[in-house]
Amino acid sequence: MNAIDRNLDGLAQVHYGDGEYVVLKPGRFVLCAVTGRKVPLEALRYWDAEAQEAYAGPAEALSAWRNRQPV
Repeated sequence: MNAIDRNLDGLAQVHYGDGEYVVLKPGRFVLCAVTGRKVPLEALRYWDAEAQEAYAGPAEALSAWRNRQPV
């Protein structure tokens, strides 16, 4: 993928792996699974590979993790 191939205004489709992610469909951002906020790909630091979800930050990642834990 290069700058010519990118849809710089749209939602990216991403596959989240352990420690890295792969952009399947070019775009500028992904959506936080907790807040729905746009997370620019260059700022994406938190995701869950098992749930295939992105998070805006550590608080959102912790919230999602807590919500998945059995009571």
